[in-house]
Amino acid sequence: MHDWITAPGGRQEAEDRIAFDTPAPARQALDGTVVAPLVHLGVLDVIGPDAEQFLQGQTSAQVGLADGDFAPLTVFCTPKGRMLANAQLLRVAEEHFRLLMHRGLVPSLAEHLNKFAAFYKADLRVRDDLALIGLIGREAPALAEVRLDLAPPTVWHQRGDADIQLLGHPGPRPRLLICLATKRASALWARLAEQATPVGNAVWCLQDIQAGLAWLTPAHRDALLPQMINWEALGGISFKKGCYTGQEVVARAHFRGQVKRRLVRAQLEGGELPPLGSPVETADGKALGEVLAAELDAYDQAEILAVLSTKEDLGPLSVAGQRFKQLKLPYPIERLDPESLAART
Repeated sequence: MHDWITAPGGRQEAEDRIAFDTPAPARQALDGTVVAPLVHLGVLDVIGPDAEQFLQGQTSAQVGLADGDFAPLTVFCTPKGRMLANAQLLRVAEEHFRLLMHRGLVPSLAEHLNKFAAFYKADLRVRDDLALIGLIGREAPALAEVRLDLAPPTVWHQRGDADIQLLGHPGPRPRLLICLATKRASALWARLAEQATPVGNAVWCLQDIQAGLAWLTPAHRDALLPQMINWEALGGISFKKGCYTGQEVVARAHFRGQVKRRLVRAQLEGGELPPLGSPVETADGKALGEVLAAELDAYDQAEILAVLSTKEDLGPLSVAGQRFKQLKLPYPIERLDPESLAART
């Protein structure tokens, strides 16, 4: 499945995990520029004359804002407002939208949306023929511009055409995501690796954690409200659009302030990575939250994203026997309208 990256030295450790023998990969991203295969992400396309109208009724994004420049975050919910998947939405051509999300949720979201697509002139296509490559580091924008001949986009914006897309993502270092046909990925990877150090996708996932950006996985499907992963603070919810599935519950939680758990960023005092869903516990063993993502940082300490109770005095906390130290998020917990993000270039 990942021959384009295992051939040049990548080692497949799991279906959604590729590693290289590069020493201290997370530190490489601090000091230089790295390139990573984003095999944990997948693609679902929505194509047809009614694609925009269909998506408008299903997702939290104002779909018309996805104009080939702005590529907003979005989320798909159940009628009870629980998330089925969160994604980045981009327009790659007329009547052609693309959703990037965790690869484990692509089949289930496609199955869910197909129930409604039958009433529209819109087709859903799981794109196993596409590759996703990440660039991280100070020189990443310049490298992308030289190798792709595309001006680097700002965060949550895009450049390119129907054949290749370049997307700006947030993080402590400049980050760019490239989407292109798998048959072209080997050649591009080789050109990028001439000037960027190959690392596994764990480094990209660590940068997501440090950006306070949680991608839903099958472990938490149909379990959380969007606000529990701070999605409205990242511009992932439009409160100015009309109805979509789950909209009433999502809006009520926002306007009545009924969110009792929130996404937090933390470091664990130890190098053991907790499994997804591991409880965040008080000193007496009471679970007040759970882990959504975990990776080792440049100093071999576990950094995590967890959904945690919003009660102010929680006392000492731990995960898998490791002390839990909450870290500051890189954004305020307040509503950020995607309409304002779309205006930024």
